[in-house]
Amino acid sequence: MIISYEVYILTNSYHNVLYTGVTNDLRRRVYEHKEKLVPGFTSKYNVNELVYHEECGNIIEAISREKQIKGGSRQKKLDLINNFNPEWRDLFEQIE
Repeated sequence: MIISYEVYILTNSYHNVLYTGVTNDLRRRVYEHKEKLVPGFTSKYNVNELVYHEECGNIIEAISREKQIKGGSRQKKLDLINNFNPEWRDLFEQIE
């Protein structure tokens, strides 16, 4: 079984809150955010729309990339999203 790791960015319906995370099962993790199954930041601020994701080769690469994105400016995050998903559509239904 091949395990892939993904870095992702979620937003709320107003697109004014961004959350960056990492997971080995993107569909499951986004579902948990959508259903508020894990209390915390995303539940509190209704952050549940997947607007960006990228696959990484391994967990070390994924965590490193997550830290890089989190450490960047808001504008860099917006640029990532706008280049990947210009309409800011929720990509949840498109992921496998």
